[in-house]
Amino acid sequence: MKSQRGVGRAVSVSTIFKFNPIMASLLPLLFVFAIQPWRVTSEQYKNIFILAGQSNMAGRGGVSETTATWDGVVPPESQPKPSILRLNAKLELVEAQEPLHADIDVTKTNGVGPGMAFANTILEKRPGFGVVGLVPCAIGGTNISEWERGKVHYTRMMKRVKASLQGGGALQALLWYQGESDTLLLSDAQSYRTRLAKFFLDLRADLNSPLLPIIQVALASGEGPYIDTVREAQLDMDLLNLRTVDAKGLPLGPDGLHLTTQAQVHLGQVMADAFLQFVPTSLPKNNVLPIHNGAPPTRPHNGASQIYMIPISITFLTIVSLTLL
Repeated sequence: MKSQRGVGRAVSVSTIFKFNPIMASLLPLLFVFAIQPWRVTSEQYKNIFILAGQSNMAGRGGVSETTATWDGVVPPESQPKPSILRLNAKLELVEAQEPLHADIDVTKTNGVGPGMAFANTILEKRPGFGVVGLVPCAIGGTNISEWERGKVHYTRMMKRVKASLQGGGALQALLWYQGESDTLLLSDAQSYRTRLAKFFLDLRADLNSPLLPIIQVALASGEGPYIDTVREAQLDMDLLNLRTVDAKGLPLGPDGLHLTTQAQVHLGQVMADAFLQFVPTSLPKNNVLPIHNGAPPTRPHNGASQIYMIPISITFLTIVSLTLL
């Protein structure tokens, strides 16, 4: 006897749906389902950066000292993008825009800081990097002693970082610019090195990331006469996965303390270049990027969060059709 395989299965789609008007009405929808690429973006692929310190991290670019108002000018390098988010005061990730610290450093007038230029530079130089999540935590006028473990600013920073990682994410680095207030008293300047090192180590320990990359800024200015003492402590800081960007010589505003808008843009770009020293230009074969040098591996920065599911949808339609045969 000849095999009938293939003969009895030769049933047209119209024959299938002739006996099932409901399925016939769903055919156009199933067809769209089959050919439509679904873009699935998972929150677990956020790349989180902490922005902490005092006023020059919060951003005073474009802020008038006399009127305490911001001129509203946002340079091209600091323009918003859908792939750059910020954690607002309500602990919600929203699309980032200047001023990043508007609802964080609430007792001061905020302007342009280094954060947006940093994020834009990362995305420009690593197109497949993914979503950048900025966590603003800087507070103007703060001494390093106010960032000690257990104190208000440290505790709030930790709360904000943990909130940013809810639903998944990879903590990539701390961006730190602070020390101007520690130039007022000799005792503060002399103890700065010890306090700063403890702050970095405490933060890494509390975030369970012992080799978290840190990009710190060496002072461009200060509030007191001991700028060189604090700068020396910053430049001599010797920790693994620490990069120091020197802001000395960048243009300052009329107050002689705060960086101008263009200086902030330049600083953000240089900080991005410093961070990218931790990120290989190509991915290893196993597609896992050990950015933290021994810490748990993070998501590869190759846009893997965007998954197009054409094969899955076609398979689904095939199964539905065969079920009706």
